[in-house]
Amino acid sequence: MSSTESTPTVLGRVRNVVSAIFRDVPKALAVTVLAFLTWLEGWLLNSKKATYGVAVARIGLSIAALGILASNFSTRLYTWGAGGAWSGDVANPRADFPHIWFLSAFQLVRESPVAFTILYLFVGVLAVLVLVGYRVRIVMPIFLILWISLVELQTMIGDQGDNMFRIAFIALLFTDAGKRWSFDARRRARRETRGSLFVRAWRGSRILPKWSTNLSHNLAVIALACQICMVYVSGALFKSGGLPWQNGYAIYAPLHTQRFGTWPELSTLFTTWGPLVAALSVGSVLFQVIFAGALLNKWTRRMVLLAMLSFHAGIGLLMGLPWFSLTMVAVDAIFIRDTTWAGLVQWVKTKSRERRLIEDSVDIPQRREAAPEPVEEPEPQLVP
Repeated sequence: MSSTESTPTVLGRVRNVVSAIFRDVPKALAVTVLAFLTWLEGWLLNSKKATYGVAVARIGLSIAALGILASNFSTRLYTWGAGGAWSGDVANPRADFPHIWFLSAFQLVRESPVAFTILYLFVGVLAVLVLVGYRVRIVMPIFLILWISLVELQTMIGDQGDNMFRIAFIALLFTDAGKRWSFDARRRARRETRGSLFVRAWRGSRILPKWSTNLSHNLAVIALACQICMVYVSGALFKSGGLPWQNGYAIYAPLHTQRFGTWPELSTLFTTWGPLVAALSVGSVLFQVIFAGALLNKWTRRMVLLAMLSFHAGIGLLMGLPWFSLTMVAVDAIFIRDTTWAGLVQWVKTKSRERRLIEDSVDIPQRREAAPEPVEEPEPQLVP
């Protein structure tokens, strides 16, 4: 009797559990998805993210561009201009970019050393304007077009830093790159300019609705972050397939070649001890392959960013690729949160204020001691 009555009870409980699952789980999933979409909408539209990191990327890329222009100024004509006519690149460039009309400015003046030099110097002026953040909305697109027109004239001297520079700068065009540490930010803080579209663009004021500029900025930051992660992870996977990286001696050969071993003494110092060579070779691959996942946690993010900073500093110093290293370090700055940058700025201001107060407190007694004592003048005497 009891067993007969318990059977429908068990089946009923199972039926209730199943019905609850089919009823409540979709509702819970819908609530979770809705909450995520609400959070994502707020994250994308409410404010701009990584504004300090974008400013650092803008400054770092412009310094790298100035470094490339300055270090190649004496050989500019042989590298890109009329001096390379013997290779046939002047008459028929092997690269695709000079054949695109809006990227052919340097190709048009390539055979004229004077015109080429004037345009070369003009690109340097634009790089300085980007560095200080002056009219970046107008200057940055012009600079990028002329920069690509120059560096892509000769494909034999380029490296992956040129590709990363171009990709990162295109992403920065869609960000508010002048929001921090720029003349545009100072001008914008004083007043909000009204007027025509061109006037507002020239003076750095807002042109589109705030939510649309926030969306463009944040999506560009996401695109740049994904590109950086793909560069690191794909580079690590490519390295891991080679025997030098698997056996731990990959960095030895580049540091002892004439092309990359720019400092033979330092190269010898870093490659004398075998375990250090193996640690640097294998460690670079490991840190690159875990880069994307390590960004999800505060402590691991700091660890991989410091590792990448050291990695690129070593490349720039030991392998003679400073502008490539500076480009990668500059774009890595977007992974440092604005609160961290703001705290660093506040710390610098506090230390500077304290130093001025200490200097003033030391100077006051010195000024008092150095001040001449007042001399009492004798009272005039009446002469009878």
